[in-house]
Amino acid sequence: MRGLSDIRTVGVVGAGTMGNGIAQVAATAGYDVVMRDIERRFVDNGLEAIDSSLSRLDAKDDLDESPDAIEDRITGTTDIGDLADADLVVEAALEDMEVKQDVFEDLEDVTDDDVVLATNTSTLSITTIASAIDREELVVGLHFMNPVPIMTGVEVVTGEKTAPDVTDLAHAFAEDLGKETWESDDKPGFVTNRVLMPWINEGIRAYDEGVASKEDMDKGMKLGTNVPMGPLELADHIGLDICLDASETLHEELGDRYKPAYLLKRKVAAGDLGKKTGKGFYEYD
Repeated sequence: MRGLSDIRTVGVVGAGTMGNGIAQVAATAGYDVVMRDIERRFVDNGLEAIDSSLSRLDAKDDLDESPDAIEDRITGTTDIGDLADADLVVEAALEDMEVKQDVFEDLEDVTDDDVVLATNTSTLSITTIASAIDREELVVGLHFMNPVPIMTGVEVVTGEKTAPDVTDLAHAFAEDLGKETWESDDKPGFVTNRVLMPWINEGIRAYDEGVASKEDMDKGMKLGTNVPMGPLELADHIGLDICLDASETLHEELGDRYKPAYLLKRKVAAGDLGKKTGKGFYEYD
């Protein structure tokens, strides 16, 4: 297995919100990055998002070098074979078990046998993802928080067969990106979503039942518990579709206390997914 000092090139599978964020922070930390997605338009959108994010950080003097220098370390591609030289890969594809297992099978084919394969899954079993390939001991969860360039936390999740030195490497790599880590066993939802999703759903239910306006629901939780966002505002920022997917996974695994709120399902069915679509519980420019 390669150690932290051996990692020069980081592969990222998925150029969406999480994938491009991971690519950005890895490149900012000095790594060469190959970011792959299945269509060129997804790759281009991811590169544009990175450019916009770096420009904002540069305007705040939050970068140690120019955005151009960081972006020069990022290569976008649609060819999984371009990850052949990666020293570590982080998968941030669709939150679907079959999709993730297919990605890991492809990664096992194209990467060297000693390369650690990490998944950014927020709720799915690391052990089950790893079961699709032979090097199960080299699979680990690296669950970044959204938005990746801003949030300081990374959840390291150990599967049934994850080797201890792989877990150590996951912590060390995330910390080298300037993040702080905590560790979770491979239980549904891990630490963050196991606690967060019922909190969000109860906030949505309480609002739907007329306990308070959406503004007062969020204001009450912010001022009353010192969280930076209330449940409705946070759901909009995460993406209501993502909240629903996570809640449904936890509901299936852990029972009715994780049942998604009806209003959450209705919003997703209507296509109002939150900030990314311009409308969720609130409206965005």
